[in-house]
Amino acid sequence: MTGAILWFTGMSGAGKSTLATAVGARVSAHRPVEILDGDVVRTQLSKGLGFSREDRDTNVRRIGVVATLLARHGVFVITAAISPYANIRDEVRTMAEAEGIAFLEVFVNPPLAWLIAHDVKGLYKRALAGEIAHFTGITDPYEAPTAPDLDIRTDAESVEQSADRIVTLLQARNLIVPT
Repeated sequence: MTGAILWFTGMSGAGKSTLATAVGARVSAHRPVEILDGDVVRTQLSKGLGFSREDRDTNVRRIGVVATLLARHGVFVITAAISPYANIRDEVRTMAEAEGIAFLEVFVNPPLAWLIAHDVKGLYKRALAGEIAHFTGITDPYEAPTAPDLDIRTDAESVEQSADRIVTLLQARNLIVPT
């Protein structure tokens, strides 16, 4: 079976990693899964990169290359990375689809006010106070997808409800077999 890429994008604290883990557990019952978490990739594969637009693009491109290589060998790849710029997300989609690999973009999309109110790491508070430079959605842009395959509002539904919607989409696209 050909691999696929499920690309979660959204701002910090939106729930990308949580959803990647929940969906990964469900998909792994059907096929091999690998989760590429943005925080892990940044500290390992992209160590030394900063937060300039060029460095962010390099980081996302690296995630995309690894995801495509894994998917080429039948792995269902789930990424969870902010990936703030539309053009680089489109570039990664084009790279995957050129190899016949399904690429689904899921926008994890709670409102900014919710992210700030539920900021367990205190990053938004620090960014708003000017203590963190180049913080996506505050001092650096986040370009929301204009036509994601799925828009998930983690402020309005549970992890289970969101995971159910994602799995339903995967089944509808014949990427996993309905159970």
